[in-house]
Amino acid sequence: MKLAVPDYSGVRVLIAGDAMLDEYWFGDTGRISPEAPVPVVRTRTTERRPGGAANVALNVAALGADACLVAVVGDDERGAALERMLAERGVRCGFVRSPDVPTIHKLRVLARSQQLIRLDAEQPLEACAAAAVERFEAELARADVVVLSDYGKGTLARAAALVARCREAGVPVLVDPKGTDFARYRGATALTPNRLEFEAVAGVCADEADLLARGERLRANLALDALLITRGEQGMTLFCRDREPLTLPAEAREVFDVTGAGDTVIALLGASLGAGVTLEQSAALANLAAGIVVGKIGVASASAAELKLELHRKGSGGRGLVTADELEPMVAEAKRRGERIVMTNGCFDLLHAGHVSYLEEAKSFGDRLIVAVNDDASVARLKGPSRPVTPLEDRMAVLAGLAAVDWVVPFSEDTPAALIARLLPDVLVKGGDYRVEEIAGADAVLRAGGDVRVVGFKPGRSTSALIEALRRGG
Repeated sequence: MKLAVPDYSGVRVLIAGDAMLDEYWFGDTGRISPEAPVPVVRTRTTERRPGGAANVALNVAALGADACLVAVVGDDERGAALERMLAERGVRCGFVRSPDVPTIHKLRVLARSQQLIRLDAEQPLEACAAAAVERFEAELARADVVVLSDYGKGTLARAAALVARCREAGVPVLVDPKGTDFARYRGATALTPNRLEFEAVAGVCADEADLLARGERLRANLALDALLITRGEQGMTLFCRDREPLTLPAEAREVFDVTGAGDTVIALLGASLGAGVTLEQSAALANLAAGIVVGKIGVASASAAELKLELHRKGSGGRGLVTADELEPMVAEAKRRGERIVMTNGCFDLLHAGHVSYLEEAKSFGDRLIVAVNDDASVARLKGPSRPVTPLEDRMAVLAGLAAVDWVVPFSEDTPAALIARLLPDVLVKGGDYRVEEIAGADAVLRAGGDVRVVGFKPGRSTSALIEALRRGG
């Protein structure tokens, strides 16, 4: 199946469901409490993130699509914080604020990248379901696709009415279901249960053939266009009307935290359908995105740039081309996973064997290699009006095709000092006979505890020599 990341910028996704505020306490543990047989965690940092349906909305917004969230929150500080965080990430909030129920809150304590305990604070939200339907109706006319994120807290107590209203309006509606009463989602465009949720309704599957038979039977009984069962390390299986089931293998290379992976799946499936992608391709993109987010800690999202990078690594299209704004959170997440970030820079006009050897050596100093590339105007200022020979877009595309390179990012200044100070790689590499104090950005890296390396170029290989040989016709 040929995959490409679509343009999500014009897609309007309406998300409705149970929103919550996720809080994380990160720390270390090395002893057991003398008061009880539990680990003692010395907390270092805390973090708040939108969770549940709010995380679905963040995943949609991370793709560049328009995301509107209808949810019930308390008239409290946590509800205000949730709305503020979502607004900062580009999500429009159509909240129903209730003075009678608190904003759903989940506190997770993690040590050494492992979750030790989760503490929940919540009350049923069924009493607010009618108000949520009214708010949903007000937003539906603007939507290209609807996602219902049901965590069983009560916001979607009237899910059947919402599905019916979407069908009347001709808007595709996808549901991440909860509980065993899937009949209330009858007629939806697609359901995305995990295997445990599926088997709680369809029965325990004895083998693969049994799962395929039960999956197609459930899809038909509920009059669904599609049923997508997420199966953890076994990937996911898509059932579509009048087509053979399609099983997609899991994409994750490393699994740090599966929290919120289902949110990512339905967000990608919905946004991709809204962008005109087929169900099969949308499921494949959702599968790819799930592989990205389980490699992150806590509730997370996958951006269009990360999807393109993953496709590039698989040789299926896409490129590791990113902007500085896209790259910064990727670098932060990679560092959080303990990966060592290496960065280098240059014009890379007429890429040659010397460049390839140099970049391979640079990559050997760490786990991820960032290549910062001068834009055309800065190359002309540095090299003269006849340069570059190759425009920025082409230079970046060729660099992104190299196995050693993870990310390629442009910069417009004469030096990448500001970009380096922003990203703070663990290792800064420069080719040539520079002294460390002469290298742009070295001071910022050293102050942050990083390393600066100077490596030599391959003898007899240079862009200037190539250009001169071309001029001589040899």
